[in-house]
Amino acid sequence: MTSGLSALEVRGLTKRFDRPAVDALDLTVRVGEFYALLGPNGAGKTTTLRMVAGLLRPDAGSVSILGIDALTDPVAAKQVVAWVSDEPMIYDKLTPLEYLEFVAGLWGVDPRVSEGSAHDLLVSLGLEAHLNERCEGFSKGMRQKVALAGALVHEPRLIILDEPLTGLDALSARHVKGLLQERARAGCTVIMTTHILEVAERMADRIGVIAAGKLIAEGTLAELRQQNGRNDTSLEDMFIALVDTEAAAA
Repeated sequence: MTSGLSALEVRGLTKRFDRPAVDALDLTVRVGEFYALLGPNGAGKTTTLRMVAGLLRPDAGSVSILGIDALTDPVAAKQVVAWVSDEPMIYDKLTPLEYLEFVAGLWGVDPRVSEGSAHDLLVSLGLEAHLNERCEGFSKGMRQKVALAGALVHEPRLIILDEPLTGLDALSARHVKGLLQERARAGCTVIMTTHILEVAERMADRIGVIAAGKLIAEGTLAELRQQNGRNDTSLEDMFIALVDTEAAAA
């Protein structure tokens, strides 16, 4: 992880629907960091990530991605970002290789470069036997892996994932986790939401806990334990205590 440099800086980020979904949120993620954003249902995690990815316009606040103002120059920001949702959207009539070729073309990636990259991505995700099958017959887990490969084919520097392990069996989840850790080691920044707290505990460099649209705790696992006087507890127990305390104070 490269310290001191920011891959993402969010300041005063706000979004309201019938109530505040994200409430003047400040968040900084460093270059090369694997950051897990945790919170209960309705806490504002997905809304936050959708605003960072440029899929939702905030009511107030700023978003800076690798020094790019994502609100005034969204095209430049999106060129360095990958977004993967928990509901994969791919073209059913294409094979995985055709889909990645199509996506790479949209990004203007040289076909001579993207062809090898697409093949390697799909193989690393355990899809080697399905490279030339149409996606229409794929399970949700297989579709999720194709969507992830498509998001990475243009070599993004910031990878944003909303519940990427949803619907994956143990082997598929291992493939995805291995690929994400490999990208982080290579200097990419990864921001991930997950309800699987053991995954966050094992994979994340730092963890942020969000509730009612506000960041209520942040740090390494050791720092969170120290902050909360729970030096020998699991992330799950600490997360529940934090969320319960915030709910009681609301």
